Amino acid sequence: MTVEAEGPIWEEPLRGDYPDPRLLALPGLEVMRAFHDGRVLPPNIHHLVGLSFDAVERGRAVFTMPATGWLLAPQGVVAGSTLALLVDGPLGCAGQSMMPAATPYTTAEMSLSFIRPVTAESGVLTATGTCVHAGRTVVLTEVDVTDATGARVARGGSRLICLPALPIPPEVLEDLHANPPRPAVREWDTPPPWQRPARGQTLPRETWDRLGGLDVLRGCIDGSLPAPPVTHLIGIRPLSAEEGSCTWTMPASEWSSAPVPGRMYGGAIAYFAGNTVEGAIMTTIPAGAAMATVDLKVYFLRPVVPDGRPLTSSGTVVHRGRSVAVATAEVRDADGRLAALATGSAMVLPGRPARLASPEDRAEG
Repeated sequence: MTVEAEGPIWEEPLRGDYPDPRLLALPGLEVMRAFHDGRVLPPNIHHLVGLSFDAVERGRAVFTMPATGWLLAPQGVVAGSTLALLVDGPLGCAGQSMMPAATPYTTAEMSLSFIRPVTAESGVLTATGTCVHAGRTVVLTEVDVTDATGARVARGGSRLICLPALPIPPEVLEDLHANPPRPAVREWDTPPPWQRPARGQTLPRETWDRLGGLDVLRGCIDGSLPAPPVTHLIGIRPLSAEEGSCTWTMPASEWSSAPVPGRMYGGAIAYFAGNTVEGAIMTTIPAGAAMATVDLKVYFLRPVVPDGRPLTSSGTVVHRGRSVAVATAEVRDADGRLAALATGSAMVLPGRPARLASPEDRAEG
């Protein structure tokens, strides 16, 4: 196996696939089983971060994702917003498993509450999605996220909107049964991105004891501080930062596409929005203090096309108390159209290390 090139990962040739469009003729549960059973190759985002579709039944889906060093933020932790990359899959699949044939859907909103910090030592994260309501138009799902020890690290939910059923000619279903999809086995000369040694650096405690969050972000912008691993994996980076506000960019890469052609993965958009919320709050954190993200809620307003052009997200702190801060974020596509809105909060913890990850530093909710 050859060594991968050192260029941007999001510009490498894609490794995923899109499902056979004939699968739309099947009920949602059968479509999910086609993904789970390997009759459809995993989408690109699975190869990027190591997502795995582990189980599916009616009203329930289980995904896993390793907490690799690639996912680390400058603090040396897996930021709460990063869990959106994991939970969007089981939240959507648990709901789709309850839908009738030829029923497309869209995710209207996603919410997450964070319970304990996640690090590269957390091992494989497991997200179990459950459908709690399946109406004709609205489907509600919930998700639990646990680490390798079985400890719960986050809990969340989503609201899915069922779209009008698509007309499926009878001959499509007949052809699907006569010639079911059998994806070819594909091999590459390099391991998938998530299995490679992580690039980038996290910042030592000495840096956080010396610099406030605003100074750290500005250092990442001007290059005086190293970019964290997640920047090298996904391309997310800050563009500007002032006290109480910040702007970020991220390529709308097809590596972050959904299992639907022309649609970016909702979890990637939620991560981008949530990262901006966290970044805005970070600009108000003084040196020698930590922040612990408490919750995140994202509203998806329009689909984003994974055309490789840059997304931008602007975050603003709307409340900064002694121990709690609240911020909002707006995500716009390359044409300036509003694609998502987010709000979230974090605790401000003076005297705590930024990493918040050693056993004595765990802040359990």
